[in-house]
Amino acid sequence: MNYWLLKSEPDLWSIEQQKKTGVKGIAWDGVRNYQAAKYLKSMELGDLCFFYHSNIGKEVVGVVEVIKEAFLDKSDKSKKFVAVQVRFLKKFKSPVSLAKIKKTKAISHLLLIKQSRLSVMPVDYKSWKIICKMGKIKI
Repeated sequence: MNYWLLKSEPDLWSIEQQKKTGVKGIAWDGVRNYQAAKYLKSMELGDLCFFYHSNIGKEVVGVVEVIKEAFLDKSDKSKKFVAVQVRFLKKFKSPVSLAKIKKTKAISHLLLIKQSRLSVMPVDYKSWKIICKMGKIKI
């Protein structure tokens, strides 16, 4: 299993909207950065992803699961980019802010800090566990 972080602007797509999609989930589309797209292509069924509210909030707010591996992004007219299907799993009891992540030395290596504009990124298992603990959830 792999672990990831997916960013979304909560005024465009929030964790609450994601939750309402139910077990069918929804396509995580619109990614137009080649590095982020490469990460989408690497995702496998059952991989877990942090759901991160960017711009407004700047915090990890929940977890989604990959339920369909990479497929052609219907919103991309050039047919170069892919999407994955994700479904809501869990909301954090206590959102984990970017500021808290930056202050936590054990996870200060994350791409979330080093490449802050990237919208899809891998998360190592140790960091995953730390952030889950900070968010007061068990997965």
